[in-house]
Amino acid sequence: MKTPVTVLGLGAMGTALARAYLAAGHPTTVWNRTPGRSPELKTERAATAAEAIAASPLVIVCLLVDDTVRSTLDGIDLSGKTVVNLTNSTPDQARATAERVTAAGAQYVDGGIMAVPAMIGGPAAFIFYSGVPGAFEKHRADLSVLARPEYVGADPGLAALYDIALLSAMYGMFGGAQHALALIDSTGGPAEPFTDQFLVPWLTAMLTSLPRIAGDLDNGPAGTAGSNFAMQAAAYENLVSTAAGQGVDPLLLTPMGELLKRAVAAGHGDEDLAALVRLLRTE
Repeated sequence: MKTPVTVLGLGAMGTALARAYLAAGHPTTVWNRTPGRSPELKTERAATAAEAIAASPLVIVCLLVDDTVRSTLDGIDLSGKTVVNLTNSTPDQARATAERVTAAGAQYVDGGIMAVPAMIGGPAAFIFYSGVPGAFEKHRADLSVLARPEYVGADPGLAALYDIALLSAMYGMFGGAQHALALIDSTGGPAEPFTDQFLVPWLTAMLTSLPRIAGDLDNGPAGTAGSNFAMQAAAYENLVSTAAGQGVDPLLLTPMGELLKRAVAAGHGDEDLAALVRLLRTE
């Protein structure tokens, strides 16, 4: 018999998680603060969170925010349970939840979902996990039903950190792409041909430099910078000036320009992009 699972929260993602467990044959109990959510799920519905938690050894939490997780779990006996919290949170919030859940008698695993609901159960989805190693290993197969599990360490805050790191990269990339499209749109030119023929291939090619930047960060520069900061800082002014000339707000560009100037002023003019990572550190 497959592991019984409880899913707390039936928003779009929670519903996708419950659906994946039902499709894989897991006895699944669900609970939602608003009764009657996702009526298409033909499974056991608990009247209270406590009743839902009592039904299964593995409890998957997927609620809106960290405050909701706290108000839902506080005061409930979690003895002997494994609680896997897939609610988006910060590393510090995950660590605080781990302390409360552990004090209530459960083993805690935090998770960061790198997928949209439609991807759950498919080959492209993966989920970062961190927390009690034994609890993760015990339920690795159960968690694999949802997506490829990627365990990143015993510190319960690491999954949230990895999640936020990837989302930060995504939003930065999309921000630059949106600025580029705003420039093209300012000319009245079509966006789709520009995107298909030039923008996507260009970004794809530039992404190949990331492993080298990471290597320089870990091990020090492997050679002379191919495009040093002094040159980049001087040329960057043209990006901001062009935006102004085209009637495009440069707010997505100016932070990088300011960082390049800081790098040159700090004596890094002959270095490359890995040095910017260290400049971002505040500790």
